[in-house]
Amino acid sequence: MNINFEAFLKSLPIMGFGMIGIFVVIVIIFLLILGLNKVFNN
Repeated sequence: MNINFEAFLKSLPIMGFGMIGIFVVIVIIFLLILGLNKVFNN
């Protein structure tokens, strides 16, 4: 198994943005759930 290290290093920022995007989406969904709970508990 041969890994091209230059291609791996070039793809690292893209993978980083992907993980940041997933994290942001999870936080947004979590905040929406908290907001809906506060709205419908009253």
